[in-house]
Amino acid sequence: MHDVPLYRLYLLRAVYLLISVGLLFVVWPGVLRHDRPWDLMEGVVQCMLAAFSLLTLLGLRYPLQMLPVLLWELLWKTLWLAVVAYPQWAAGRIDEATLANAFACMVAIVIPLAMPWGYVWRHYVLRGGDRWRNNGVARPREAVSQ
Repeated sequence: MHDVPLYRLYLLRAVYLLISVGLLFVVWPGVLRHDRPWDLMEGVVQCMLAAFSLLTLLGLRYPLQMLPVLLWELLWKTLWLAVVAYPQWAAGRIDEATLANAFACMVAIVIPLAMPWGYVWRHYVLRGGDRWRNNGVARPREAVSQ
């Protein structure tokens, strides 16, 4: 009946909490009161991180339903490390800001450790997706009238 052990749900909740608390202290003070207007990309990044922190709070209650949020976090950080940080490091040209961001991204190592990979495989790879069209299946009456 339960395809993810309880301890794994608590590990996921710990990851969501770690992210939520970290972003609470790092991002939210600047979002709530910044002393100068942000440029375009700084504003985008700060607002995306703030929204992400709110979604991780939902992960405390719904750890499995919010897995796509953790997968997104793991994927973008892995891509950034591979495409931006590693080439600079390998060429011996990594600057201080990139190095600091690389260390911040490496915190994501906790995500694959907590991730219930069997569940991810069964629910996102093996299981069929939602339908693309109506295949003659009757819709509920209130949906038809709208």
